[in-house]
This record gives sequence, C-alpha cells and structure tokens, in this order.
Amino acid sequence: MYKKVLLAYDGSVEGRRALREGAKLAQLCRSEVFLLAVVEVSSIMTPEAGLTIPIELQTEDYKAILNEGTERLKALGFNPTARLEVGDAGQKIAEVAEEIGAHLVVVGHRPQGALARWFGSIGSYLVKRLRCSVLVAQTEISDAEFERLKPAETAA
Repeated sequence: MYKKVLLAYDGSVEGRRALREGAKLAQLCRSEVFLLAVVEVSSIMTPEAGLTIPIELQTEDYKAILNEGTERLKALGFNPTARLEVGDAGQKIAEVAEEIGAHLVVVGHRPQGALARWFGSIGSYLVKRLRCSVLVAQTEISDAEFERLKPAETAA
C-alpha cells in the first residue's frame, strides 16, 4: 500500500511523534523510508527581535537531529535515506515527496495561534499540493511500545 514513506523530522515533540507513528506504519507496510529535515529560513532570521542565527549553526543542529532520527530508524531495521533541505518546510516536503514518488508523507502537528491557523498549516498545505496520502501524526506512542517495534534478535 505505502511502498515509499517520507517522514518529516525536526527533533521536536511533534516531529518525534511523526517519526514513531510513521515508522510503525512503514513497518506494517514494509515500506522504504525517507527521512527529511528542513531548516526553515524564517526560523533563522528574526530581525524584529534583533536576532539572526547563522545558517551554518542551524544546519549543524539539523544534521545532528537528522542523524539521531536515522539511528532510531536503523534500530527498527530500516535503512532510511536521510536528507537535509533549507527553505520553506511545506514547499521542501512537497518537492521531496514528488521527487521520490512518496506514497505517504508523515508530519507532526504543532498547535498554532490564530494568525498561523489563518494562513494554514504545513499539513493542510501538503494535502492541497500532493497527490499522495498525508498523515498528520497525533497518536502518542510510548517508549515501551516503540521499543517493541525493534526486530527480535536472532540467536546465533
């Protein structure tokens, strides 16, 4: 059903939820897994607050986040393809999903204020733009349940 699953991952609580729920579904479907982290330029530069974070520093942080997500997936028996992009998260997720021919895109849900809801969420953007299924992960998967997803060790 879902042969290629793209997991959007940013290391946040919502991103971890997407990783866990997406991994569980990918395991059930025996899917090929792609892991994507997007460094959003808008989160790097906030001139109104007088703060600018160098993109190199932000990129290094996201590389570490991507590596951590990759290791979590490898522990479950996946051989994920990991990728880091810079730009608008919704746009980059859609571009990568189309490029790899994803059958399912999994993103986390982050509660938003009234202004953000007015302009729309990444999930709603993806539903409008993509031709594949989009899962906005909200199910809490406990550490114990996630551990049970790991393949059983074979005795030598």
